[in-house]
Amino acid sequence: MTTSSSGSFLDRPAARLLALGVAAASLALALYINRADFLPVAEEAASPQDTAYQACIDERYEGIDQMISDGVVNESQATLFKSRAEALCRATNPPQ
Repeated sequence: MTTSSSGSFLDRPAARLLALGVAAASLALALYINRADFLPVAEEAASPQDTAYQACIDERYEGIDQMISDGVVNESQATLFKSRAEALCRATNPPQ
């Protein structure tokens, strides 16, 4: 069996190095795209505005849930009251 010096480019070491480079670049791109899955992101502390908003919502929702259990309002009225309570809490504690 004789080897010919005029073989295909794909049979040469340069082609294998090129393929290795393409594979490495593909792996690097995949890692870059999914970097959020691999690297932990520092969580932001809750701002005082968010805490005040959540306290407002919790207080209002608790009162509305109590009215439902007492039979003062029905579910559709409670849904309306909750949307209005959310609007009130957003107005008094706007997000920053």
